Amino acid sequence: MVNLTRALASEWGKYGITVNSICPGYFYTPLTKETLDSDFFQQNAKTIIPEERYGNEGELDTAAVFLASPASSYVTGMQLPVDGGYTCM
Repeated sequence: MVNLTRALASEWGKYGITVNSICPGYFYTPLTKETLDSDFFQQNAKTIIPEERYGNEGELDTAAVFLASPASSYVTGMQLPVDGGYTCM
């Protein structure tokens, strides 16, 4: 996905089209809630995620709104991690 984002941004930039991607961490959903609430995954979050928790509904929204808005008109070819700091560890 990273390379596809970069390639498309490089190819489509001359047409005024920006291409970016959101890289989410673990998020609670109806399908993941039971797993993420398990003792193993709760300890895992405290060990490898600086915010010591998993993402909740709505926490990806602002990243998507930013990338879809004019505020990001000069942002292209980027990956925006929304993962509670997981990728900085």
